Amino acid sequence: MGGLGLLVFLAIAACYVPIRFDAEIEITRTGHYAMEFDGYVVDLPLYEGLAKATITGPEEEKKVALIKTDFTRDSSTKVVEYQRRGVFRVHWKTQGDLLRAKMVTFIRRNAAMLTISYVDPTGVISIYGASLTQENTRRLADLGLGTEGEIRLTTDAKVVSHNAGAVRDNPKKGSGFKTYVWKVRGFEKPPKMTIALR
Repeated sequence: MGGLGLLVFLAIAACYVPIRFDAEIEITRTGHYAMEFDGYVVDLPLYEGLAKATITGPEEEKKVALIKTDFTRDSSTKVVEYQRRGVFRVHWKTQGDLLRAKMVTFIRRNAAMLTISYVDPTGVISIYGASLTQENTRRLADLGLGTEGEIRLTTDAKVVSHNAGAVRDNPKKGSGFKTYVWKVRGFEKPPKMTIALR
């Protein structure tokens, strides 16, 4: 198989964990993409520090400012607002030509929750999410954290395999477009898909 690889990671990445979100992805047969994330992300060390009262007052403000800077380094970040207790509302949106961009990552490469990457020699788009270890899942549960969201991927390319919970025609986008939907509850069953571009 040779040409395009698309990797979608939905996971605990570095310190950030998505807790409530909507993610919208579109990939066309030509390799053009659009990706949008809208939801709430928790910074795990900050959340943990506040929960255990090891972080207070000015230190919290300092850490919040650093995290906001981290998000806004990427011009695709449209909104980042601190809510409370280590939770941020984030709206991130981008689009372009994947064949030129090679890789698109939400938030950044070493803290990837959602990534689209182009791999020249394959001709296949692979989509998957990373799962957590049992230990990390337990750690989140002990802190009272979970994740809940929806990923919608729309494409007019040939889907070879997937584990989406629902598939529907999308005539608004045009002939041949379908939307694949994953309802995300926890990290146990990461999304997977393979698309053939030719």
